[in-house]
Amino acid sequence: MEAQLSTGPGADTGARERILDAAAEAFQVQGFGSTTIDDVAEQVSATKGLIYYHFRSKFDLFLAVYEEGMRRVRAKVEPHARGEGTGCERLVAMSVAHVTNLMTDLAYHNVVHEGVRAQSSTALKERQRDALKALNKLRRDYEQMFHQVVSEGIADGSLRTVDAALATRTLLSSLNAVDMWYRKIDDQPAEAVGSLAGRIVDLLIGGIATRPGRSGDTAAG
Repeated sequence: MEAQLSTGPGADTGARERILDAAAEAFQVQGFGSTTIDDVAEQVSATKGLIYYHFRSKFDLFLAVYEEGMRRVRAKVEPHARGEGTGCERLVAMSVAHVTNLMTDLAYHNVVHEGVRAQSSTALKERQRDALKALNKLRRDYEQMFHQVVSEGIADGSLRTVDAALATRTLLSSLNAVDMWYRKIDDQPAEAVGSLAGRIVDLLIGGIATRPGRSGDTAAG
């Protein structure tokens, strides 16, 4: 899905990316309702005119941040879904990539979650809810990618025979919950972020991975 949110074919993509980063941070800290275009402009040391050159409204800017967040995480995760290895091995790699991206692009993940919650808000106009529904399809497609690999892991015996849909949603919910407690540390090495992501995923997927001596169709914990 490619949302047509930027105005003018000659738009400066570098400026657009800086605006998206600044908006993501502002929406995370202040929430959509309290954030103003002036806030975003101040963060990029620009005028409101530059923001409106790229985005027609604050809500269009919010949608663009949401879409960019989904684009970034999918770009990191999808190669692992299509890679080599058992379903469990690929699921672990996908999950580590997901959490690493969450911790790296924390503000974007928060905007996606806010967009999911806001879809049913009566404070939004009908066209705004419809726009969020369209973007939320990106999230559902992303979940389906995990569901497919979980199903393949069950089929190849590397994952226990469990409800694939329930396992997928439980796993993604748990991975996404990291944003409730994780806080970025200035100059934190990428290796430290990746190590933490691996430890989190090991805790979560250990519950559905088969182990030596356990049959893949054993449902016992």
